[in-house]
Amino acid sequence: MGFELTLGEIGNLIEGSIHGSGNLTVSELAIDSRTLAPSGSTLFVALVGDQHDGHDYIGELYNRGVRAFLVSRLPVLSAYPGAGFCKVDNTLNGLQGLAAARRRAYKGVVAAIAGSNGKTIIKEWIFQCLNDPLNIHRSPKSYNSQVGVPLSVWMTGEQHDLAIIEAGISRPGEMEKLRAIIQPRVGLFTNLGGAHQENFSSLEEKLTQKLLLFQDCETVICRADQRVGATSIRSFLEGAKFRVVDWSLDGEATYRYIKGERSDLSTSITAMLPAGPISFTLPFVDEASVENALHTFTFAIEMGLPAEKAALRIGSIEPVSMRMELLQGIQGSVLINDAYNSDTVGLSAALDMMDQHDQKNGKVVILSDLLQSGLEGHALYTGIAELFQRKGIDQFIGIGPSLAHYRALFPDSALFFNDTQDFLRRMDRTLFRDRTILIKGSRKFGFERIAGELQLKTHQTLLEIDLNAMVHNLNYFRSLLNEGVKTMVMVKALSYGSGNVEVARLLQYHKVGYLAVAFIDEGVELRNAGIHLPIMVMNPDPAGFGTMLDYQLEPEVYGFRGLQALYEIIHYRSLKHYPIHIKVDTGMHRLGFQEDEMEELLPWLRREEFRLTTLFTHLAASDEPAHDEFTREQQRRFDRVASIMVRELGRGFLSHILNSAGIERFPDAQYDMVRLGIGLHGIGMATTLQPAGTFKTTISQIRNVRKGETIGYSRRGVVGRDSRIATIPVGYADGLNRNLGNGVGSVWINGTFAPTVGNICMDMTMIDVTGLEVEEGVPVEIFGKHQPVEVLARQSGTIPYEVLTSIPERVKRVYLQE
Repeated sequence: MGFELTLGEIGNLIEGSIHGSGNLTVSELAIDSRTLAPSGSTLFVALVGDQHDGHDYIGELYNRGVRAFLVSRLPVLSAYPGAGFCKVDNTLNGLQGLAAARRRAYKGVVAAIAGSNGKTIIKEWIFQCLNDPLNIHRSPKSYNSQVGVPLSVWMTGEQHDLAIIEAGISRPGEMEKLRAIIQPRVGLFTNLGGAHQENFSSLEEKLTQKLLLFQDCETVICRADQRVGATSIRSFLEGAKFRVVDWSLDGEATYRYIKGERSDLSTSITAMLPAGPISFTLPFVDEASVENALHTFTFAIEMGLPAEKAALRIGSIEPVSMRMELLQGIQGSVLINDAYNSDTVGLSAALDMMDQHDQKNGKVVILSDLLQSGLEGHALYTGIAELFQRKGIDQFIGIGPSLAHYRALFPDSALFFNDTQDFLRRMDRTLFRDRTILIKGSRKFGFERIAGELQLKTHQTLLEIDLNAMVHNLNYFRSLLNEGVKTMVMVKALSYGSGNVEVARLLQYHKVGYLAVAFIDEGVELRNAGIHLPIMVMNPDPAGFGTMLDYQLEPEVYGFRGLQALYEIIHYRSLKHYPIHIKVDTGMHRLGFQEDEMEELLPWLRREEFRLTTLFTHLAASDEPAHDEFTREQQRRFDRVASIMVRELGRGFLSHILNSAGIERFPDAQYDMVRLGIGLHGIGMATTLQPAGTFKTTISQIRNVRKGETIGYSRRGVVGRDSRIATIPVGYADGLNRNLGNGVGSVWINGTFAPTVGNICMDMTMIDVTGLEVEEGVPVEIFGKHQPVEVLARQSGTIPYEVLTSIPERVKRVYLQE
């Protein structure tokens, strides 16, 4: 059963004052107006941050049916009849206090996982090992922050025997708040790494802060042979009142594990248990996965799972799909592939992503029976049917006997199939034309076969776009801005190769102020995809001005020829106050009006056909300290022009000059708006930026080549030893620069770099894999997390912009999102 309180009871728990109706029932919490699917029992928590304020969306949410609100300032109550407001000093503190009350009412076992890496994977593997016989609640996705933890704790139900909650911190003082919410009985510490180190004076301080989570635990699990400097992790726990259960691959510990043989795909382990040794094989070879698996095995044993059963289950654990894939589907559809996960919390998250990428022609959900939910079938599927109704699902397809049994709960248009094979045999592909399709299934149903059938087939070279990384980078740059400064984001040139439509949808979802494209047809494509944000066209062709006006695109105007042509068509159509963006040339000397042209320009801008929306310039060298004085001179020239415009036209326009590098280096020049470009993709000064793109392929073939033989065109690749040469299906037609051939460049494969051999071909490249444990079909990274795009650019003799924008549309884009 869910946890229910009246708004009045919530006020008593968190010392809030009630205004309006205090009798409203609350069972669901929401913090994001964009993904909220209102029910009669939703409490919206109006969080306030540096770049957002939940109070701004109260009116919108009230109109959508929300009636209960947790606020730190009251609206005009008479405007919201029937609503109830619980007012507190700080809504985040209120949310955390409410979750702590939920935790106090929960009678099951609560386990908390902390550490730098592996938390989410270990949590999911514990679920795989212990969900029979236990009914387990675990944090959705990576909900481990000051906001995510209280939401995770609130979701615990009386049907759950065990709740597993992740906890992550980025600065001192945060863990005490999370401990008060989680109140764990069992703790598990994964490891200590360098993430978020910038806010801690040392690794020792960060470890001490993380371990505060376990202060009131009964048992804490850790790895004995991990060290911080010369001190073991276990030593930091000495003197604690809880029981320490440690494990080790090297040295004494409560549990000793011994590594045996390792193949290309698996690692043998012998566990030295009090009852005697037991052996099992892990389906992994990398150190991180082995460590995560042994944490999981130790936890399972401590929770009472018999050793033989734990060994069997740990040996069959499956990789965790951390993120959903967004793919191009058949019949013009968009495919959201979450084929390996199926639970109610994950379903809500997937539907939220679907809202972000919804096509005009509707939404389709393909769902399997939900297993191990802990809820009685009728209650479970009633809730799912109601969720689909609130989310506006147009077509539901249910697969499995339980869904078929409860078909009466769903609309008459819903389709039901006994199993995956039955669906594939009878599937009507016309149902999916131009729609957004969510595929979500329990592992036993093998929904990867459905994903394979519905995905548009392309070759195996692809560009993975991490949408979560983009959001992280967007938020980083937003964090540098003064209050009220808007953000314009460049999505020209396929959004630097990442795909303009999907990136634009992401940015619209996260409420940026403006988008900018290079040409009119790029803006038209975005409008046809449902993008309604203001869009500036940076280099509009006068021949396309009619189309530009039809699609409400806003032109950059940089010269009198374009201004005259624009005036003529706007005047002919009897339009008034059409938004335009005036570019000033302050030293780039590429496009723009000169300072001495302002006297001639001003009469044009006073005409009723035009509305000056923004005034801007382009910095020539904002990323190069050697030219900082020139950048300051550009700013001074811009200020002179802007002052003329304000004096003659008033202050009804926005000013902007900063690009990505400028945002980081010139905080005093933010004006009213900034323009974010390549920084969105993880390229900039800050080490906290995350690479958004991974260019990858697979090995097509491996051959043995004798010393003295040659490789590729013009026989440029001469083999100086007996070698193993692999061919990968990517070449200069895919954006791989020919300068990277003949050993200049390399690719990341199986944990190391393999150099190129010979000339890069149009569609293929040869690499030297001599001495590496690789086989045909294994993945290869061209750039990404292991080989930054900046490194590849330097090797190519170019810049990251060119590398990213050179990847053509024939390379499939796959979008990943938690």
